[in-house]
Amino acid sequence: MLGTAELKVPGGKLIRAHVSVRHGRIGRIVITGDFFLHPEDVLEQLEEKLLGRNNAEIEKIIRQFFTESKAVLVGVDVKDFSEVILAAWED
Repeated sequence: MLGTAELKVPGGKLIRAHVSVRHGRIGRIVITGDFFLHPEDVLEQLEEKLLGRNNAEIEKIIRQFFTESKAVLVGVDVKDFSEVILAAWED
C-alpha cells in the first residue's frame, strides 16, 4: 500500500509524505516540501529511523529524533511531520 498526504501549515509552508506500508510497518518513506531543515541531510536520517516502524511509534520516534539530532526546523514543526506521515499511512 502506498499513501500520500500533504499539509500546508500556517504561514504557507508545505510538507508532503509518501509512505509505503507492508505488514503494518513502514517499508518506504519519502518526506518533501518547501520547509527548511538544517542540516539538510538529517531528513534522510529521519526517514531511515522510521523504516520498519508501526503507526503507533511514529510520533515518538520523530520527537526523539529531533531532540537528539538538534536539527532546526523552519516553517514546520515536529507535530506537522507526525501529522502528515500518519495521514499518508491512512491514505
